[in-house]
Amino acid sequence: MMAGMGQPRDEPSLVSGVMDPVRVGLVGCGTIAPAYLRASTTFGAFEVVACADIAPAAAAAIGREYGIEPLPVDDVLDRDDIEAILNLTVPAAHAAVNRAALSAGKHVYCEKPFALDFAAGSEVLAQARSAGLLVGCAPDTFLGGGHQTVRGLIDAGAIGRPVSATAFMMNHGHESWHPNPDFYYRAGGGPLFDMGPYYLTALVHALGPIARVASLCARGVDTRRIGSEPRAGESIPVEVDTHAAGVLEFDGGAVATVVMSFDVWRHSNRWLEIHGVEGSLSAPDPNRFGGSVRLSAGGGDWQEAPLTHGYTDNVRSIGLADLCAGLRTGRPHRCSGELALHVLEAMEAFGRSARDGVHVALTTRPERPAPLPRGLDHGALDA
Repeated sequence: MMAGMGQPRDEPSLVSGVMDPVRVGLVGCGTIAPAYLRASTTFGAFEVVACADIAPAAAAAIGREYGIEPLPVDDVLDRDDIEAILNLTVPAAHAAVNRAALSAGKHVYCEKPFALDFAAGSEVLAQARSAGLLVGCAPDTFLGGGHQTVRGLIDAGAIGRPVSATAFMMNHGHESWHPNPDFYYRAGGGPLFDMGPYYLTALVHALGPIARVASLCARGVDTRRIGSEPRAGESIPVEVDTHAAGVLEFDGGAVATVVMSFDVWRHSNRWLEIHGVEGSLSAPDPNRFGGSVRLSAGGGDWQEAPLTHGYTDNVRSIGLADLCAGLRTGRPHRCSGELALHVLEAMEAFGRSARDGVHVALTTRPERPAPLPRGLDHGALDA
């Protein structure tokens, strides 16, 4: 039987100040898995001990490369010594795998998006609460030094009360490089569900919860041609909108303009800027952990702001590590299911607003994630 939400296991979890690592099973051995596994060695809060995939060859390959035991999915879920599941399956499988993990008594951390729709995501969160289990979800890039610096400047009043923001993620899609890009153009894909979680999560981290959404959406073409091997030249259908333009109002009063597109060949807009009554901030790419942070105080020239936090390399597993640390210590984890569900509700609201021609008020209000402490040793998450 698993311990309750945020509570240590019955046996000692801290020995001489050293955290007892949470044993993790990986489900989904696709393109993103190596990034997680490479970064996982940074943190002592967890260790990946088994892996599984619906394609056994994929699990076997990951197992060989990273020294992890490959098993069938059901065997990973059934292992008593595994406390948490890292769910890196394709978006269409996220909710089902999350629920299967919870049913097996495991905590779960999922790749974004949290689910294909708000209803499915709500069911996952309700099941976790009922079982007393933790649920977390990517992205975790806002825990990197770039966006932690942005958060600190806002909280310190460097730009005064935030009034507005802009966020732009615009390119021409992933079929030029991804070997199997089909899911980017199906439900759960498109620029909004693929990249929107990075930008919306960064905005919620910086500004607090979103109150309402207004949007218009479009689709540039109905088919895409794959440019990468082994399927180069193959055409795939486009089943989702590939350009979304929205306006978000935050509980604190700030208004953000957000554009997510797979229909833009080139542009010169910054990833994310936040403007207050006393100054402006230019934030780094929300899909990266580091990057340049620039501050303009009172309309002066942009000045480079020194980063106040570490974790500027690709530590794409810090969110899982933070969940595992929270499991051991009892403190809330930052990449929470509540935050992910809020972002999912906002993304779903884009489509509803465009379809019905209305402002969509959001029903969820997650806690703004706590900032990381300054001066952490590399690999640490708590002071």
